[in-house]
Parts: sequence; structure tokens; C-alpha cells
Amino acid sequence: MSLKNTIISILRNNMDKRVDWDTYFMNIAREVATRSTCPRKSVGAVIVRDRRILSTGYNGSIRNMPHCTDVGCDMVDGHCVATVHAEANAIIQAARNGVCIDGGDIYVTASPCWNCFKLIANSGIKRIFYGEFYRDEKSLKVAKECGIELISLEKKD
Repeated sequence: MSLKNTIISILRNNMDKRVDWDTYFMNIAREVATRSTCPRKSVGAVIVRDRRILSTGYNGSIRNMPHCTDVGCDMVDGHCVATVHAEANAIIQAARNGVCIDGGDIYVTASPCWNCFKLIANSGIKRIFYGEFYRDEKSLKVAKECGIELISLEKKD
């Protein structure tokens, strides 16, 4: 086989391993989650429109405040209240940078809590892709009424 044919064969084999768009963006959300500063749960979010990343966010402390990883979690009723959730941080980052997210999609490593769902709904995001179901079923019930699609990308092992 010639060098040219070998290269073509390698490229074709690599193209067969190419992931679909949903997997691609969820993989990025998982990488974003590695920036989380709360040891209780690492969550990442990516906001996308027309296959373009508009904003990212992870759960972490309020800007200029100490991180849970440095001073411990501020626990109230079994929840750390020191952190801003990944979805909220992604929406905030878009707003701080003047990026319109209306009509976009959000990829989140865990399904949104009720408060984050409300932010997502009011921001104009139309689809929520989540990697694992996390606690709050209220958003699952209300999503259809709001015209928001909730799509599980939970890995089946």
C-alpha cells in the first residue's frame, strides 16, 4: 500500500470514531466540570447555539470569595450554599460578555435544580441536555409547559 493510501485509510478510520455533536458538547461540559471548586459535586455546563459554544460554567464560589476546596462547604439543609451552580455561572458569563443565548441549548453534566431550571427557562434556552438525573423532578414536570425539551444523555453501562 502506498503512503497516500495508508494516510487515507488512517483518516477514514479516525472519522469512524468521530463523536456526534451531543456527545462532543457533553464531553466538553464534563471537562468544564473539572474546574469546580466544591468537593461535594463537580458540575459543568456549556451553552451552545448552531453548534457554536457561547458560554461555559462550573459550580464554584461567588467571585472573589474563598472556595469550598480551601475553607470547606457552607452547609444548609444538606446542601452547600457557598457555590453558584454551573448553569447559573454559564448564563452569567454570557451576560457579562454580552452574548445572546436566546434559542440556545445547554449541556449540563447533571440535571438542573429548580432554581437553575427557572434561570434557564427565562434566558430563552430551548433544550437542556443532561448527563445524569440529579434530585429535582419539578423541572421535568414543568419543562413541557414552558416549551423546553429535557433530554437525558445519561450513559447506560
